[in-house]
Amino acid sequence: MSKKSKNTKGRGSTPATLELERAGIPFEPYEYAHSNDHMDDGYGVEAAAKLGFDEHQVFKTLMADTGSERVVGVVPVSGHMDLKALAAAVGAKKAAMADPKVAMRESGYVVGGISPLGQKVRHKTVLDESALQFDMILLSGGKRGFSIGIAPSDLLSVLDGVTAPIGTW
Repeated sequence: MSKKSKNTKGRGSTPATLELERAGIPFEPYEYAHSNDHMDDGYGVEAAAKLGFDEHQVFKTLMADTGSERVVGVVPVSGHMDLKALAAAVGAKKAAMADPKVAMRESGYVVGGISPLGQKVRHKTVLDESALQFDMILLSGGKRGFSIGIAPSDLLSVLDGVTAPIGTW
């Protein structure tokens, strides 16, 4: 069963929530019991199902390498990231998925719990433009079984991110 907890300082503290608290950005923490039983669908799909949100409103964080830098793409869990569109959004010719070990090392999170917030190394971040249709989106709060609800405009503000059509279905 999912549990929605109140936004109290320090509760569910991760580097992601600490960054939001320092910036004064409001968010809602959501916790659920993570299970490895159905990982064929993905961590984000599990979060959507357990928390009762539409898969188009729950976003996953993916890291890509353009050859000259790594960038972060945030797309709905219902689809995939268009690497060509991501590259174009950051002014690169191409992009490929970053090695998971590199993503974990530079983000400071484990796969399935990578948040675009509070990463060890700050990267350019691109949010799929579909997020703008929602008042709030869910994304990883920095660990498996923990998501945060945040306004897309607040996410873009704190990360100095941009939007682009980087999601595919």
